[in-house]
Amino acid sequence: MNLGRQRPLVLDHLRSFEAVARRAGFGAAAEELHVTQSAVSRQIKSLEDELGAPLFTRGTRRVELTQAGQLLLRAITPALGRIDSAVRQIRQLRGRAQVSLSTFPSFASLWLLPRLPTFEKGQPAIDIRISATDRLLELDDPDHDLVLRQIRPEDAPPGAIRLFGEVCTPVIGASLADAIARGAAPPLKSPKDLVDCTLIEMDDDRASSDVLGWPFWLQQRGLSQLEPRRWISVNFTHQQVQTALAGQGVALARLPLIHEALERGDLIEPFGREGRMTSPWAYWQISLNSARPRPELESFVAWLHEAAHETRVAIGEEG
Repeated sequence: MNLGRQRPLVLDHLRSFEAVARRAGFGAAAEELHVTQSAVSRQIKSLEDELGAPLFTRGTRRVELTQAGQLLLRAITPALGRIDSAVRQIRQLRGRAQVSLSTFPSFASLWLLPRLPTFEKGQPAIDIRISATDRLLELDDPDHDLVLRQIRPEDAPPGAIRLFGEVCTPVIGASLADAIARGAAPPLKSPKDLVDCTLIEMDDDRASSDVLGWPFWLQQRGLSQLEPRRWISVNFTHQQVQTALAGQGVALARLPLIHEALERGDLIEPFGREGRMTSPWAYWQISLNSARPRPELESFVAWLHEAAHETRVAIGEEG
């Protein structure tokens, strides 16, 4: 057995390899890494000797990855990114307590961020780092403590905690409601009146769109053939809400995310509670396996559960 081939690869060599691959040249990589070109060449040669395979084909002006090089690059790029992220966090924190979470942009904009001041008031010494992305994270992601996601119960991983369910309801902005009341816009007394309206729809190919969009809502009310006056399609839930607030049409909004706007009168349910539709999807808290138990994380989770309880009450799941 060749014990040398089982040794871990040197991180500096991997850094040099990644830089050469990204910059397509030894000189450019050396400049970026602040070393000599010959030093980079020696590191790549040593790495190739360790692997027993060439990583680049050398051309006159640029280098190209071999099949082995492509395989190695795919493996180390995310790993180096995670290392760099962890180092940045360590340098930035300098002992400060921090909770890091990931959620999708609309949930962050409409539910989480508006409520954070109440947590910050009670816990001013805890920093909150929010990564708003639709990308699903691995459960061993070292950069995050929690993931807040909208998923079906059967897709929830072990240990996930349900925060509240999903309810969809048609809403219009206060300005459009006023225009309807004055007779300056077509009446909106029953679902069939939507034929004279602009419907604000999600341009979304995710699985949830099958039961969270206008087509399903209309089908449930025997109006599957209804064609509105106009459609407006947007990419995100918070854009739907913003468009409705601007008085541009009727949005099929997600009640857990907009119930406070309803309470303020910024949004109106033209069909009242009868227009609401319960969905099999729900909002869940997922704790990542790599998260280290600590007081600041416990404090944030306790606050999160209190805020979720208030939402469950507001949408009629409790109390």
